[in-house]
Amino acid sequence: MRQTRQKLAHATMDTVLACFTCFALFLSLHLITILIFSKKEGKAKLPPSPPSLPFIGHLHHLKKPLHHSLARLSARHGPILLLKLGRRRALVVSSACLAEECFTTNDHAFSNRPHLPSSSINSYNHTIFPFANYGTAWRDMRRVAVAEILAAHRLPYFSDVRTEEVRFLARTLFRQHSASASEEAGFQRVELRQILFGVALNVMMRTMVGKRYFGEEKEDGVAQRFMELVAELLSVTGASNVGDFLPAPVGWLALLGIRRKLKKLQGYRDAFMQAIVEEHRIRKARAVEGRKEAGEEIEESNNSGKQKTLIEAMLSLQKEQPELYTDLYIKSLLLGLLSGGTDTISNTMEWTMSLLLNNPENLEKAREEIMEKVGEKRLVEESDLNNLPYLHCIIQETLRMYPAGPVIPHESMQECKVGGYVIPPRTILLVNAYAIQRDPKIWPDGSKFLPERFLHDSNLQFVRTMLPFGKGRRGCPGEGLAMREMELTLGTLLQCFEWRRIGAEKVGMEEGSGLSLPKAKPLKALFKPRESMLNVLCLL
Repeated sequence: MRQTRQKLAHATMDTVLACFTCFALFLSLHLITILIFSKKEGKAKLPPSPPSLPFIGHLHHLKKPLHHSLARLSARHGPILLLKLGRRRALVVSSACLAEECFTTNDHAFSNRPHLPSSSINSYNHTIFPFANYGTAWRDMRRVAVAEILAAHRLPYFSDVRTEEVRFLARTLFRQHSASASEEAGFQRVELRQILFGVALNVMMRTMVGKRYFGEEKEDGVAQRFMELVAELLSVTGASNVGDFLPAPVGWLALLGIRRKLKKLQGYRDAFMQAIVEEHRIRKARAVEGRKEAGEEIEESNNSGKQKTLIEAMLSLQKEQPELYTDLYIKSLLLGLLSGGTDTISNTMEWTMSLLLNNPENLEKAREEIMEKVGEKRLVEESDLNNLPYLHCIIQETLRMYPAGPVIPHESMQECKVGGYVIPPRTILLVNAYAIQRDPKIWPDGSKFLPERFLHDSNLQFVRTMLPFGKGRRGCPGEGLAMREMELTLGTLLQCFEWRRIGAEKVGMEEGSGLSLPKAKPLKALFKPRESMLNVLCLL
């Protein structure tokens, strides 16, 4: 018994000594790091930095949503801050003029993306072009995406896809209302998040792979799972995972649960994308074989009369340069476009409808504009959008208040200066677009929904301070596509249906966690077909 106690005492002592040794080692490393950086940066004029804690620096200040934490720090300490996030530096910018300096004067210096351990899992080790560092591979992938889908001259090629999907949405809502029992005054309840995500997903998938995934009975399960997958990925990634910034092995241990979840999600997503590639490869091979058997000439050119989808174009490129356009390259490109063109667009439309339901006078004004410019004998078309300025202003105001990318992350490739301060290489840049676009010095009543502010020419100078699609060489190339899709979808919903809140209380505007600023709770509303549009809706 005595020997057992002695063994337990020795084991306890060994554990205490091991913990003390680890603590002493980490403390020594921290002090050495401080001394090294202080020698290197002693003469450099660095941005101001609030008091920090050992090891973690300012990480204890970062809560979700991240943009609110950064805004609180900036309100207390100024519009430019240098934070210590564990082992990494981060420059926080919360003013329009400093953001402009980052994205113009220092556009090249800040053209990298932060590479964090958690984000490497769901980005094929940072090869998806929204996550990739600036360089040849990133430029080539962006060039292909723009040339095949996103360029202004390419948008008309897929206008039929957008029109068909928006009308498919209107038909679905109309039939849903007709088939179900209505509530008071003929209104019926609907959750808008899922159907708006469905429109965005279908537009991107039909443009990229030529197939609808949401609304078709056999594909609804896949679409639902993919929507949940996107939401889960965005909720567990981002700049507020503490483990991304702590030194090993502490950081690795802190990320253990997140890494397991991300690997599981990424496994499903990779299988989903690989199945798409294989399906089209098999389909293409069968088509070629069938044409050979029929004695037809095989034509690989884009001038065959039929518009190629993105994956068809990529498989053609893969045949010419298989070492460059690998399956991994194709999946990375598809995922980059899908991540940038689904939840960002659907979230913005959900915020817009929430704002309109809380401000019915703005909703009615937008509908009156549609009735005046389009009428009630046909549906809104893309050719009408230039004649609907107030609808455009509504979406602009939504993007100002609830930008799809509230914090824009970059990383410095080289030393540069911002606001007169020296910014060392490999410093993470966090531009708080959410705070800049609500700055009362630029936007009077910045927390109020006032679409009319964009109708005045005197405010055009302030529009340049907005960052809903980023800016500079890393700015989102899909702005034109996103605006067309959102205006067409929302214009059709306002033209065809009456909308009301559920109950007298206003729609909750609480923000959820995630990189693309989702609503905390899905939007639920009451709708019914407008009597003056019944003849048009019946023909859908």
